[in-house]
Amino acid sequence: MADVPPDGPVGFVGLGVMGQPMALNLARAGTSLVVWNRTPERAEPLRAAGAVVAADVEEVFDRARTVVLMLVGEAVLDAVLQRGTPGFARLVRDHLVVSTASNSPAHSRALAADVAAAGGRYVEAPVSGSRRPAEAGALVALLGGDPDDVAEVRGVLAPTCRAQLDCGGVGSGLMMKLAVNVYLDVTMAGLAEAVHFADRQGLDLTTFGAAIDAGQMASDLTRVKVPKLVAHEFGVQAATEDAYANARLIAAEARAAGLATPLLDAAAALYGESVDLGHARDDMSSVLSAIEARTDAEPGPPV
Repeated sequence: MADVPPDGPVGFVGLGVMGQPMALNLARAGTSLVVWNRTPERAEPLRAAGAVVAADVEEVFDRARTVVLMLVGEAVLDAVLQRGTPGFARLVRDHLVVSTASNSPAHSRALAADVAAAGGRYVEAPVSGSRRPAEAGALVALLGGDPDDVAEVRGVLAPTCRAQLDCGGVGSGLMMKLAVNVYLDVTMAGLAEAVHFADRQGLDLTTFGAAIDAGQMASDLTRVKVPKLVAHEFGVQAATEDAYANARLIAAEARAAGLATPLLDAAAALYGESVDLGHARDDMSSVLSAIEARTDAEPGPPV
Protein backbone atom coordinates (compact mmCIF):
# COMPACT_ATOMS: atom_id res chain seq x y z
CA MET A 1 0.00 0.00 0.00
CA ALA A 2 1.37 3.40 -0.99
CA ASP A 3 2.30 5.88 1.71
CA VAL A 4 -0.49 8.46 1.38
CA PRO A 5 -0.68 11.39 3.82
CA PRO A 6 -3.95 11.68 5.81
CA ASP A 7 -4.72 15.03 4.15
CA GLY A 8 -4.24 13.59 0.65
CA PRO A 9 -6.95 12.86 -1.91
CA VAL A 10 -10.38 11.50 -1.02
CA GLY A 11 -11.45 8.29 -2.74
CA PHE A 12 -14.96 7.88 -4.11
CA VAL A 13 -16.27 4.50 -5.27
CA GLY A 14 -19.69 4.10 -6.87
CA LEU A 15 -20.80 6.70 -9.44
CA GLY A 16 -24.42 5.76 -9.99
CA VAL A 17 -27.57 7.86 -9.76
CA MET A 18 -26.52 9.28 -6.38
CA GLY A 19 -22.78 8.75 -6.34
CA GLN A 20 -21.93 10.64 -9.51
CA PRO A 21 -23.54 13.97 -8.47
CA MET A 22 -22.12 13.60 -4.95
CA ALA A 23 -18.62 13.11 -6.32
CA LEU A 24 -19.05 16.00 -8.75
CA ASN A 25 -20.01 18.31 -5.90
CA LEU A 26 -16.87 17.28 -4.04
CA ALA A 27 -14.73 17.95 -7.11
CA ARG A 28 -16.35 21.32 -7.74
CA ALA A 29 -15.71 22.29 -4.12
CA GLY A 30 -12.00 21.73 -4.65
CA THR A 31 -11.67 18.28 -3.09
CA SER A 32 -8.83 16.29 -4.63
CA LEU A 33 -10.57 13.11 -5.74
CA VAL A 34 -9.64 9.69 -7.03
CA VAL A 35 -12.70 7.78 -8.26
CA TRP A 36 -13.68 4.38 -9.58
CA ASN A 37 -16.86 2.82 -10.89
CA ARG A 38 -17.60 -0.65 -12.15
CA THR A 39 -19.09 0.92 -15.32
CA PRO A 40 -16.16 3.06 -16.51
CA GLU A 41 -18.11 5.60 -18.56
CA ARG A 42 -19.82 6.87 -15.42
CA ALA A 43 -16.42 8.23 -14.34
CA GLU A 44 -15.92 10.45 -17.40
CA PRO A 45 -17.73 13.53 -15.98
CA LEU A 46 -15.45 13.24 -12.94
CA ARG A 47 -12.37 13.11 -15.16
CA ALA A 48 -13.62 16.28 -16.87
CA ALA A 49 -14.04 17.89 -13.43
CA GLY A 50 -10.40 17.18 -12.55
CA ALA A 51 -10.65 13.91 -10.62
CA VAL A 52 -8.20 11.06 -11.09
CA VAL A 53 -10.00 8.04 -12.53
CA ALA A 54 -8.51 4.90 -11.04
CA ALA A 55 -8.06 1.68 -12.99
CA ASP A 56 -9.46 -0.39 -10.13
CA VAL A 57 -10.57 -0.15 -6.53
CA GLU A 58 -7.09 -1.05 -5.30
CA GLU A 59 -5.74 2.11 -6.89
CA VAL A 60 -8.34 4.19 -5.04
CA PHE A 61 -7.20 2.80 -1.70
CA ASP A 62 -3.56 3.16 -2.71
CA ARG A 63 -4.01 6.87 -3.41
CA ALA A 64 -6.52 7.89 -0.71
CA ARG A 65 -6.70 7.36 3.05
CA THR A 66 -10.40 8.32 3.25
CA VAL A 67 -12.65 6.41 0.85
CA VAL A 68 -16.36 7.16 0.40
CA LEU A 69 -18.51 4.35 -1.01
CA MET A 70 -21.94 4.80 -2.60
CA LEU A 71 -22.75 1.19 -3.46
CA VAL A 72 -26.29 -0.17 -3.53
CA GLY A 73 -26.67 -3.53 -1.82
CA GLU A 74 -24.71 -5.34 0.84
CA ALA A 75 -23.38 -7.99 -1.56
CA VAL A 76 -21.99 -5.33 -3.90
CA LEU A 77 -20.36 -3.45 -1.02
CA ASP A 78 -18.78 -6.63 0.31
CA ALA A 79 -17.57 -7.66 -3.15
CA VAL A 80 -15.98 -4.30 -3.93
CA LEU A 81 -14.20 -4.29 -0.56
CA GLN A 82 -13.16 -7.93 -1.10
CA ARG A 83 -14.62 -8.75 2.29
CA GLY A 84 -13.89 -12.31 3.38
CA THR A 85 -10.62 -12.42 1.42
CA PRO A 86 -7.05 -11.37 2.28
CA GLY A 87 -7.53 -8.41 -0.05
CA PHE A 88 -10.00 -6.83 2.40
CA ALA A 89 -7.38 -6.10 5.05
CA ARG A 90 -4.94 -4.83 2.43
CA LEU A 91 -7.57 -2.34 1.28
CA VAL A 92 -8.95 -1.01 4.55
CA ARG A 93 -5.94 -1.06 6.86
CA ASP A 94 -5.08 2.52 7.96
CA HIS A 95 -8.07 3.87 6.03
CA LEU A 96 -11.27 5.65 7.01
CA VAL A 97 -14.05 3.84 5.15
CA VAL A 98 -17.33 5.75 4.73
CA SER A 99 -20.44 3.97 3.45
CA THR A 100 -23.20 6.32 2.30
CA ALA A 101 -25.69 3.74 0.99
CA SER A 102 -28.70 2.26 2.78
CA ASN A 103 -27.99 -1.24 4.02
CA SER A 104 -29.12 -3.04 7.15
CA PRO A 105 -27.85 -1.82 10.53
CA ALA A 106 -26.69 -5.36 11.34
CA HIS A 107 -24.58 -5.52 8.18
CA SER A 108 -23.07 -2.12 8.97
CA ARG A 109 -22.14 -3.14 12.51
CA ALA A 110 -20.52 -6.35 11.26
CA LEU A 111 -18.63 -4.48 8.55
CA ALA A 112 -17.44 -1.91 11.10
CA ALA A 113 -16.11 -4.71 13.29
CA ASP A 114 -14.28 -6.28 10.36
CA VAL A 115 -12.77 -2.95 9.32
CA ALA A 116 -11.59 -2.30 12.88
CA ALA A 117 -10.10 -5.80 13.15
CA ALA A 118 -8.16 -5.11 9.94
CA GLY A 119 -6.76 -1.87 11.35
CA GLY A 120 -9.12 0.61 9.70
CA ARG A 121 -11.87 2.97 10.77
CA TYR A 122 -15.48 3.00 9.61
CA VAL A 123 -18.37 5.48 9.56
CA GLU A 124 -21.83 4.91 8.14
CA ALA A 125 -23.31 7.99 6.50
CA PRO A 126 -26.50 7.00 4.66
CA VAL A 127 -27.87 10.01 2.83
CA SER A 128 -31.51 11.01 2.69
CA GLY A 129 -32.55 12.43 -0.65
CA SER A 130 -32.74 11.52 -4.33
CA ARG A 131 -30.88 12.56 -7.47
CA ARG A 132 -32.04 16.17 -7.54
CA PRO A 133 -30.96 16.95 -3.94
CA ALA A 134 -27.72 15.10 -4.69
CA GLU A 135 -27.11 17.36 -7.68
CA ALA A 136 -27.87 20.44 -5.57
CA GLY A 137 -25.58 19.38 -2.70
CA ALA A 138 -28.67 19.28 -0.49
CA LEU A 139 -28.62 15.75 0.92
CA VAL A 140 -29.03 14.94 4.60
CA ALA A 141 -26.34 12.63 6.00
CA LEU A 142 -27.27 10.46 8.98
CA LEU A 143 -23.96 9.67 10.66
CA GLY A 144 -23.11 6.71 12.84
CA GLY A 145 -19.71 5.90 14.28
CA ASP A 146 -16.95 6.99 16.63
CA PRO A 147 -17.39 10.73 17.38
CA ASP A 148 -13.88 11.64 16.23
CA ASP A 149 -14.31 9.71 13.00
CA VAL A 150 -17.74 11.24 12.46
CA ALA A 151 -16.28 14.72 12.90
CA GLU A 152 -13.68 13.93 10.24
CA VAL A 153 -16.32 12.64 7.84
CA ARG A 154 -18.41 15.78 8.32
CA GLY A 155 -15.66 17.83 6.72
CA VAL A 156 -15.36 15.44 3.80
CA LEU A 157 -19.10 15.29 3.03
CA ALA A 158 -19.89 18.97 3.63
CA PRO A 159 -20.08 19.90 -0.10
CA THR A 160 -22.71 17.20 -0.68
CA CYS A 161 -25.08 17.97 2.19
CA ARG A 162 -27.30 20.69 3.56
CA ALA A 163 -27.37 18.92 6.93
CA GLN A 164 -25.38 16.24 8.73
CA LEU A 165 -26.91 14.69 11.82
CA ASP A 166 -25.02 12.67 14.44
CA CYS A 167 -27.19 9.66 15.27
CA GLY A 168 -24.90 7.71 17.64
CA GLY A 169 -22.84 4.59 17.14
CA VAL A 170 -22.59 2.43 14.04
CA GLY A 171 -26.06 1.13 13.17
CA SER A 172 -27.89 4.18 14.48
CA GLY A 173 -27.46 6.21 11.30
CA LEU A 174 -28.92 3.44 9.20
CA MET A 175 -31.77 2.81 11.63
CA MET A 176 -32.58 6.53 11.44
CA LYS A 177 -32.55 6.29 7.64
CA LEU A 178 -35.02 3.42 7.78
CA ALA A 179 -37.31 5.44 10.05
CA VAL A 180 -37.19 8.38 7.63
CA ASN A 181 -37.90 6.06 4.71
CA VAL A 182 -41.05 4.72 6.34
CA TYR A 183 -42.42 8.21 5.86
CA LEU A 184 -40.95 8.60 2.37
CA ASP A 185 -42.20 5.28 1.00
CA VAL A 186 -45.71 5.72 2.38
CA THR A 187 -45.90 9.37 1.33
CA MET A 188 -44.82 8.65 -2.26
CA ALA A 189 -47.41 5.91 -2.63
CA GLY A 190 -50.08 8.16 -1.09
CA LEU A 191 -49.20 11.03 -3.42
CA ALA A 192 -49.43 8.71 -6.43
CA GLU A 193 -52.84 7.50 -5.25
CA ALA A 194 -54.05 11.09 -4.87
CA VAL A 195 -52.96 11.95 -8.43
CA HIS A 196 -54.65 8.79 -9.70
CA PHE A 197 -57.88 9.68 -7.89
CA ALA A 198 -57.88 13.24 -9.28
CA ASP A 199 -57.11 12.02 -12.79
CA ARG A 200 -59.78 9.32 -12.91
CA GLN A 201 -62.34 11.73 -11.44
CA GLY A 202 -61.71 14.07 -14.38
CA LEU A 203 -60.14 16.89 -12.37
CA ASP A 204 -57.72 19.35 -13.91
CA LEU A 205 -54.33 18.09 -12.76
CA THR A 206 -52.67 21.48 -13.04
CA THR A 207 -55.20 22.81 -10.55
CA PHE A 208 -54.66 19.73 -8.40
CA GLY A 209 -50.93 20.42 -8.30
CA ALA A 210 -51.60 24.06 -7.43
CA ALA A 211 -53.91 22.97 -4.60
CA ILE A 212 -51.18 20.76 -3.15
CA ASP A 213 -48.54 23.47 -3.51
CA ALA A 214 -50.75 26.07 -1.85
CA GLY A 215 -51.52 23.96 1.20
CA GLN A 216 -49.76 22.74 4.30
CA MET A 217 -48.71 19.46 2.62
CA ALA A 218 -46.50 21.23 0.07
CA SER A 219 -42.87 20.13 0.16
CA ASP A 220 -39.85 19.61 -2.04
CA LEU A 221 -41.20 16.10 -2.62
CA THR A 222 -44.59 17.26 -3.90
CA ARG A 223 -43.07 20.00 -6.05
CA VAL A 224 -40.80 17.48 -7.78
CA LYS A 225 -43.01 14.40 -7.88
CA VAL A 226 -46.47 15.76 -8.73
CA PRO A 227 -45.36 16.98 -12.19
CA LYS A 228 -43.69 13.60 -12.81
CA LEU A 229 -46.86 11.77 -11.79
CA VAL A 230 -49.09 13.98 -13.91
CA ALA A 231 -46.84 13.53 -16.96
CA HIS A 232 -46.16 9.83 -16.33
CA GLU A 233 -42.50 10.82 -16.59
CA PHE A 234 -40.55 8.32 -14.54
CA GLY A 235 -36.93 9.29 -15.26
CA VAL A 236 -35.03 7.90 -12.30
CA GLN A 237 -34.25 10.02 -9.27
CA ALA A 238 -34.73 7.17 -6.77
CA ALA A 239 -35.33 3.79 -8.38
CA THR A 240 -38.48 1.77 -7.75
CA GLU A 241 -36.57 -1.46 -7.11
CA ASP A 242 -34.47 0.36 -4.51
CA ALA A 243 -37.63 1.69 -2.83
CA TYR A 244 -39.04 -1.83 -2.83
CA ALA A 245 -35.87 -3.33 -1.38
CA ASN A 246 -35.73 -0.60 1.24
CA ALA A 247 -39.36 -1.16 2.23
CA ARG A 248 -38.68 -4.86 2.69
CA LEU A 249 -35.60 -4.08 4.77
CA ILE A 250 -37.63 -1.78 7.01
CA ALA A 251 -40.35 -4.40 7.37
CA ALA A 252 -37.77 -7.01 8.38
CA GLU A 253 -36.36 -4.71 11.05
CA ALA A 254 -39.89 -3.97 12.25
CA ARG A 255 -40.82 -7.65 12.48
CA ALA A 256 -37.64 -8.38 14.41
CA ALA A 257 -38.65 -5.72 16.93
CA GLY A 258 -42.31 -6.81 17.05
CA LEU A 259 -43.54 -3.64 15.36
CA ALA A 260 -46.54 -3.26 13.05
CA THR A 261 -46.06 -1.32 9.79
CA PRO A 262 -49.48 -1.49 8.09
CA LEU A 263 -49.04 1.52 5.81
CA LEU A 264 -45.50 0.57 4.83
CA ASP A 265 -46.63 -2.98 4.04
CA ALA A 266 -49.33 -1.65 1.69
CA ALA A 267 -46.84 0.67 0.00
CA ALA A 268 -44.26 -2.12 -0.34
CA ALA A 269 -46.78 -4.31 -2.16
CA LEU A 270 -47.38 -1.50 -4.66
CA TYR A 271 -43.66 -0.94 -5.26
CA GLY A 272 -43.28 -4.67 -5.85
CA GLU A 273 -46.13 -4.62 -8.36
CA SER A 274 -44.54 -1.65 -10.14
CA VAL A 275 -41.27 -3.60 -10.40
CA ASP A 276 -43.20 -6.54 -11.88
CA LEU A 277 -44.72 -4.17 -14.44
CA GLY A 278 -41.24 -3.36 -15.74
CA HIS A 279 -40.45 -0.20 -13.75
CA ALA A 280 -37.56 -1.53 -11.67
CA ARG A 281 -35.06 1.13 -12.81
CA ASP A 282 -37.64 3.87 -13.26
CA ASP A 283 -38.27 6.44 -10.58
CA MET A 284 -40.22 5.30 -7.52
CA SER A 285 -43.05 7.59 -8.65
CA SER A 286 -43.79 4.77 -11.11
CA VAL A 287 -45.71 3.24 -8.20
CA LEU A 288 -48.57 5.07 -9.93
CA SER A 289 -48.55 2.32 -12.57
CA ALA A 290 -49.35 -0.31 -9.95
CA ILE A 291 -52.29 1.72 -8.67
CA GLU A 292 -53.58 2.25 -12.21
CA ALA A 293 -53.25 -1.48 -12.91
CA ARG A 294 -55.33 -2.32 -9.85
CA THR A 295 -58.05 0.10 -10.94
CA ASP A 296 -58.05 -1.24 -14.49
CA ALA A 297 -58.37 -4.81 -13.18
CA GLU A 298 -61.49 -3.96 -11.17
CA PRO A 299 -64.92 -4.38 -12.71
CA GLY A 300 -66.54 -1.12 -13.75
CA PRO A 301 -69.24 0.64 -11.73
CA PRO A 302 -72.75 -0.74 -11.93
CA VAL A 303 -74.82 0.64 -14.79
